[in-house]
Amino acid sequence: MAGATAAVAKAAASARVVRICDSADDAVALRLRVLDELRRVVGFDAFAWLLTDPVTSVGSAPLADVPCLSELPRLVRLKYLSQVNRWTRLRRRPVGLLSEATEGALARSPLWEELLSHYEVGDVASVVFRDAYGCWGFLDLWRFETAGRYTADDAAFLERIAAPVAGGLRRCQANTFVGRPPRASHRPGPVVLLLSPDLDVVGQTPETHEYLRLLVPPPEGQPPVPASAYNVAAQLLANEAGVDGNPPRARVHLADGLWLTVRAARIGGSTGAGDSNIAVTVEESSPTERLELFSRVFALSARERELLTGLASGLDTRHLAAAMHLSEHTIQDHLKSVFAKTSTHSRRSLLARALG
Repeated sequence: MAGATAAVAKAAASARVVRICDSADDAVALRLRVLDELRRVVGFDAFAWLLTDPVTSVGSAPLADVPCLSELPRLVRLKYLSQVNRWTRLRRRPVGLLSEATEGALARSPLWEELLSHYEVGDVASVVFRDAYGCWGFLDLWRFETAGRYTADDAAFLERIAAPVAGGLRRCQANTFVGRPPRASHRPGPVVLLLSPDLDVVGQTPETHEYLRLLVPPPEGQPPVPASAYNVAAQLLANEAGVDGNPPRARVHLADGLWLTVRAARIGGSTGAGDSNIAVTVEESSPTERLELFSRVFALSARERELLTGLASGLDTRHLAAAMHLSEHTIQDHLKSVFAKTSTHSRRSLLARALG
């Protein structure tokens, strides 16, 4: 009887999650509301939910409540270096349970052995939110030892909501592409953060502090946390360790339609030089980077992406038709489809949204 009641509760929660994902306007609100549903039917004691660059899968814009915030650089570094249930490896299923992946021997996970065990974490449910257009985020739900381990039913529920949440996160990112007001035309820079090999902050340029505060707003009176910098730097470490080959780069929305690209590289340019510092740079995303992201968040087809790139290059209908080996009539059909998907009504408004 209890099992049937739990199944009904999870079915109802799953339906509510779908409605949340269909109606949410921004990624923070979506995540908070979905977490409320997960807390009711799955249960967890701590969580970390990051948005990711859809191409590189590198995290940015975190939302977290974990007991080890004072060790955040270490947590991020170990998370990226761990191969157990790494979000980039959850391909066959979007959900992985730490207890299942390690066959109950949690110490097989360096993240658990070196950090989570010190906080009496008994299990972690990891979920990746991916669709045909990219990876939009990943979520770790921690349970302390006293709460017991996750069940197969818990994993099945998380798997059921992964697709609608991925779509919701993608649509929330689409909402950030707005025409930028004149006051938002300032280009950031130079914004550079210098990290040690252990991801401790060594130095920064004058503008860095303010941009970090805008990227991840800290509690009142607290210094900003360079979470985006930690993530790209940790991805660089994962590259060097052979754990993951995606580049150490992530695009993140700041405000007013402004997208920034965060990158990490070793000082001196040497790879594998584990004792040299890491430079993290923050700069406005280039038109090419924006167009790629815009195409993905609005689910444009390959032909529609090609069309948009041509429009951004200044091509008119006749030249687009020649470049794409299509008739002018077909070009107009593709253009109408792009307008419908992006809620725009002219080439000017389309490019204003795409290029900011």
